[in-house]
Amino acid sequence: MLRKLSRGLYHWVNWKWVVASVVIFACFIAFILPWQAAKSEEITGIGESPDTSFLYSANDLYQMAEQYGEAGRSDYIQARFTFDLVWPIVYLFLLVVLLSILYRVLPPENRWRRLNLLPVGGWVLDMLENAGASLTMYRYPVHTPVVAELTPIFTLLKWCLISTSFAALVPGIILTIFHFARTNRG
Repeated sequence: MLRKLSRGLYHWVNWKWVVASVVIFACFIAFILPWQAAKSEEITGIGESPDTSFLYSANDLYQMAEQYGEAGRSDYIQARFTFDLVWPIVYLFLLVVLLSILYRVLPPENRWRRLNLLPVGGWVLDMLENAGASLTMYRYPVHTPVVAELTPIFTLLKWCLISTSFAALVPGIILTIFHFARTNRG
């Protein structure tokens, strides 16, 4: 099934999707993210968030819930089910499109072509992180064992997969440059 999804993305992606994904991503980075970060910091009183942390513990999550206060926790939860449903789709769209267009130069049977699915794992972990952090915030001051312990793991793995997805763009660019240089020589 994953192989079929990966192949389908290679057939679907074209340069119009590349331009659209880059423009949408750039608009989010330039306008939406700074606005959301400022709004969140204003309501919660702190700039710290499970979503933007790389390493934290269940105790850190409970401490954030305490520092946010009731209104901050409510806003945090609302943002996870509005803004933070859209933003992951934006970076997922960008990464899947770019990886698919860049690794398209590899032969169809090459396993490395499936790198275009790497961001999907990051997106799934982001959704699990949002659900876990939201449930922990919602139930606070009651502790949510297991969920609060798993949420930081989801966050760490999310950032690892997203970072790896961005890093995979570099060899993809190099492969694409070499491919076009080789095919345009003759």
